[in-house]
Amino acid sequence: MTTLAPSILSADFAQLGQQISELEQAGTKVLHIDVMDGVFVPSISFGFPIIRSIRKKTEMFFDVHLMITDPERYVEEFARSGSDSITIHVEACDCVSDTLDKIRSLGVEAGISLNPGTPLSDIDPYLEQVDRVLVMTVNAGFGGQQYIEECTDKIIMLRREIDRRRLPVTLEIDGGVNKENVKHIMDAGADVLVSGSAVFNGNLTENMRYFLDVMK
Repeated sequence: MTTLAPSILSADFAQLGQQISELEQAGTKVLHIDVMDGVFVPSISFGFPIIRSIRKKTEMFFDVHLMITDPERYVEEFARSGSDSITIHVEACDCVSDTLDKIRSLGVEAGISLNPGTPLSDIDPYLEQVDRVLVMTVNAGFGGQQYIEECTDKIIMLRREIDRRRLPVTLEIDGGVNKENVKHIMDAGADVLVSGSAVFNGNLTENMRYFLDVMK
């Protein structure tokens, strides 16, 4: 069954604790947390204090996506803050293999991500080192963007390669996931779908129920 991971980047931070409780009551198991540094991507989001604060609020799986340069400097603190999975960008790290090993040594899942313009060959050397691969289907750095349809072929090819090599790797998709395209992306082979605006805009509980019904 495909899993939905709501992205708190689209949450109302004045009501973050309440919205997290509502997500959990609606059946959410995974929370996606986008960390942006204003360098690797233009936007700045949030960091350790937010993760530590909401960790006290819920037992949900924290899927932390680091859109930051030199992530090796910070993975230990993100693990201590309550992350269950830490994903780094192949484009943002000069020591990818060592950083992935370090993440796993901290007792959390390790992930690798790539932007729409990055070829799959750039992450191929690391597929046996990771627990998940996050395929960006919008340009990293902003919420509310439209899904880039050309990325569907990338999802299909990566699904085939993971299955061919029989790797225990979760295939995660992030960017532009909404009610209109969720089934299409699932059919391409995704295990986890990240969605922000389509979950948090409007009635949160009703939106969650829609996605969860489709993903059964």
